[in-house]
Amino acid sequence: MDWDYLRYIRALAIGGTLAKAGELLGVHQTTVLRRLDQMEESLGVQFFERNRDGLQLTPVGEMAFREAQRLATDVENLERKLVGDDAAPVGKVRVAAEDAMMNELLGPILAELVHAYPDIELEVLTDNDVANLSHREADLTLRPENKPQATLEGERIAAVDSAVYGAARYCRRHRNMDIENHPEDCTWILPDESFSHLATGRWYRKHLKNVSSVIRCNSLQSMATLARSGAGLAVLPCYLGEAAKELRRLSDPLEGESVDLWLHVNQDTQQMARVRIVMEFLVDRLKALESAIEISASL
Repeated sequence: MDWDYLRYIRALAIGGTLAKAGELLGVHQTTVLRRLDQMEESLGVQFFERNRDGLQLTPVGEMAFREAQRLATDVENLERKLVGDDAAPVGKVRVAAEDAMMNELLGPILAELVHAYPDIELEVLTDNDVANLSHREADLTLRPENKPQATLEGERIAAVDSAVYGAARYCRRHRNMDIENHPEDCTWILPDESFSHLATGRWYRKHLKNVSSVIRCNSLQSMATLARSGAGLAVLPCYLGEAAKELRRLSDPLEGESVDLWLHVNQDTQQMARVRIVMEFLVDRLKALESAIEISASL
């Protein structure tokens, strides 16, 4: 088997399309397609299912991708040992998070990090669908989840509380609103089905089942923006709602609706010095924000 095949399989799996794989490899997508056809024909196996949305790994492809990932890490470790700086915080570290967490929590911390460690090259990945983050090629992933997989390594940061928020202008227009007893009289900004992982889904189903005036979003950042603009009320993580000067908190943190915030580390790269240093830096700074993430004060 040509070792170069694994490089192409890895790029195709990460990119998901011929065009993105070509960008990762620095070649045209026609070259990627030709190479894919060549290696599948020569080995007599199919690594990818091809459809209109892109490429999907077959079971054989998944096995090849795992080996490609392992070899990529081994080669990177070997390169660092050969130049004698394996313990130095130098090189690329990939950090992934939802857009709202990147904007409100991680942004200032990463700015501080690159100032403290100028030789670390950061690659920042954001995805509104938290389920996708586990499939991205990230060294560190900040994600909310109450029951992480047993195979995942990481640090629990805090419990993310959520509450109802509305802009002052919306509240002035609806002075007599009663969100506890008559939420159907308000316009609500809700997450769409891509945010099924949100712990607050139970609260929506219980309290907003009769609400007809809604705006649906596939991003917490969009929900916060619309709420700040006075379009309606939104249940937002407190770290997001409290930071917006246009918003007022209209409820106590929703009881039983918090979700743990974890910083997970990729098992394949967690022993690299630069990944360990970045993880320790992020954990230390994020835990210092615990009071902004966990809101205990009542209205």
